Amino acid sequence: MKIPSISRRNFLMTSGLLVFWSAIPVHLKAAGEKVRNLFVTPKKVLPLKMKVNGQNFDLNLDTRTTVLDMLRENLDLTGTKKGCDHGQCGACTVHIDGERVLSCLTLACTAQQKEITTIEGLANGENLHPMQKAFIECDGFQCGYCTPGQIMSAVACVKEGHTGSVEEIKEFMSGNLCRCGAYNGIVESIQKVAG
Repeated sequence: MKIPSISRRNFLMTSGLLVFWSAIPVHLKAAGEKVRNLFVTPKKVLPLKMKVNGQNFDLNLDTRTTVLDMLRENLDLTGTKKGCDHGQCGACTVHIDGERVLSCLTLACTAQQKEITTIEGLANGENLHPMQKAFIECDGFQCGYCTPGQIMSAVACVKEGHTGSVEEIKEFMSGNLCRCGAYNGIVESIQKVAG
């Protein structure tokens, strides 16, 4: 079998084409960046003073950052879970100035100078909050993913006095979903703390 000889001309043409093709992504990336800057609003960063679990934080955050993303990505408080990111499951529930809120729907800039309490802030050092203890004792969780949001809502349920009946508890807690179906243990936990 005859091996074709490589001429100087073929070598230069092939090398030139390879150089040309390898340079295209760089030019496309630069052009794509220019087009993106024309259509996408650039980030606006604000200096924010946040108070989370009794600690003060000075942060520089994009104005579009939610409380959930601030907690998880900027403060490494990962107890608050990102479930649906649409405010439908309750996994991201925290307290802001004592009221339960869905942190995935709340912009961080609206919570400036307010007291944010997460699941990590409920316990007093090594001493668990009574609701945390009740969830353990009454088996109010299975996989545990929704548990932080469930506990935060349960604390609000007791605090706001919505524990008159099982139906009232279920109605108040209806914004918090548990895919494992640990609802009986959750209701029992709330009744134990309220009792």
